[in-house]
Amino acid sequence: MESIKGAIYDLIVETSTNLPPDVRYAIQKATEKENEGTRAALALSTIADNIQLAETNVSPICQDTGLPTFLIKVPVGVNQLQLTDQIIEAIREATKNGKLRPNSVDSLTGENSGDNIGIGTPVIHYEQWEKDIIEVRLILKGGGCENKNIQYSLPCDLPGLGRAGRDLDGIRKCILHSVYQAQGQGCSAGFIGVGIGGDRTTGYELAKKQLFRPVHDTNPVPELQKLEEYIMEHANKLGIGTMGFGGEVTLLGCKIGAMNRIPASFFVSVAYNCWAFRRQGVTIDPKTGNIIDWLYKEAPSLDQSLKPKAASASDRRIIELTTPLSEEQIRQLKVGDVVILNGIVHTGRDALHKYLIDHDAPVDLTNGVIYHCGPVMLKDKQGNWVAKAAGPTTSIREEPYQADIIKKFGIRAIIGKGGMGKKTLKALQEHGAVYLNAIGGAAQYYADCITHVDGVDFLEFGIPEAMWHLQVKNFAAIVTMDAHGNSLHRDVEQSSLEKLAKLKEPVFK
Repeated sequence: MESIKGAIYDLIVETSTNLPPDVRYAIQKATEKENEGTRAALALSTIADNIQLAETNVSPICQDTGLPTFLIKVPVGVNQLQLTDQIIEAIREATKNGKLRPNSVDSLTGENSGDNIGIGTPVIHYEQWEKDIIEVRLILKGGGCENKNIQYSLPCDLPGLGRAGRDLDGIRKCILHSVYQAQGQGCSAGFIGVGIGGDRTTGYELAKKQLFRPVHDTNPVPELQKLEEYIMEHANKLGIGTMGFGGEVTLLGCKIGAMNRIPASFFVSVAYNCWAFRRQGVTIDPKTGNIIDWLYKEAPSLDQSLKPKAASASDRRIIELTTPLSEEQIRQLKVGDVVILNGIVHTGRDALHKYLIDHDAPVDLTNGVIYHCGPVMLKDKQGNWVAKAAGPTTSIREEPYQADIIKKFGIRAIIGKGGMGKKTLKALQEHGAVYLNAIGGAAQYYADCITHVDGVDFLEFGIPEAMWHLQVKNFAAIVTMDAHGNSLHRDVEQSSLEKLAKLKEPVFK
């Protein structure tokens, strides 16, 4: 059983660093539909670069490991306790080698275990079968998309869609709403798994299991096949687009399963997954511990020459800025501008924002930049910190703190993904600051922009939550909230709600 550790380690590395062919195909099809020269096209171009960099560098596609979740089928007689021990050791090794970010946090103390191991982590589901091989499937689903999971209890009333009843059409409305409510915060364009029925726990479990289906498969249940096709067509008419920038492609895949329920409950559970759809699987010989075969290797043929066409310099304003930033520079920016940032930026996530409300910062943040980012960091042979993955985290979690921190410390720019709310937008306008939307999931693309790690504070918060001081060069992001009260996120949400309302009338009788 000890020899299986190597196979599990290889599975973890492949899942973290290399998207499977069916996911790549779905992303490629999205590039064919997107309009040239748009913000969405620019985002898809960055995504394509990031996928290639991750594969070449054998480094995480996205910095957010999420909660590693294994679905395992074992023959009768396989010792599951020993297999679990091997999985845990493989997780520890992968974390140590920078293939996974340390992501397991004690819910009571806030302490990061540092190795992705703790009570409840990783998640391992076992099932026994008659075959004489072991099948292991793994999904790495980041927190940004995990937070956009949603569960409905029918009947219910939904914005734009009205009453959703206990029938197929009510289910249709719930699924459409689940895509609308995610906007760009889950790193769209995304994939969804839907579980119909069960209780609150098994409904979500069924929904997440749908994400293990190949993107291009066909649902064996005719009613669900028809519903999947309807959702794929109409969700992409909402105009949310890649990163929530607006565009032609919002959803890359929809898989739906159903189970029985009790009369009193009717749940529709939706598991949302970002474009960085990291899931893979293997079959293993239990006698030798060797990988027999890889799953998810089949997909429609890929055009290797195809790459999204980004906007040229003449299509939009591109402004190069070097920190520290002045209020005058910030006031000249407007929604849609592409900013190329050079100089120092400081990472800050949930723990730091909470700390800064009541304490001084360890460095001078006046006219500075806070980057909502929890990087993957390793030390090189000389003992210097190196960023192995450094994409943005979802910004809306910092909404309760951000306005006060902008005012208190004189911040000029916030970098993150998915946008922020009314309170932050008002602070940007009052104090002369701007929100820059980086491309979610593009962890290798942005790590490549980091030229030096100047230092770190609050390492006791854990590597993701520490305050890293980073020198960056040619760090590209798009202004989506400016200092004049304009917000692309607000505009896209309003526009998509209007389009959602056009889908109110019953479709499935």
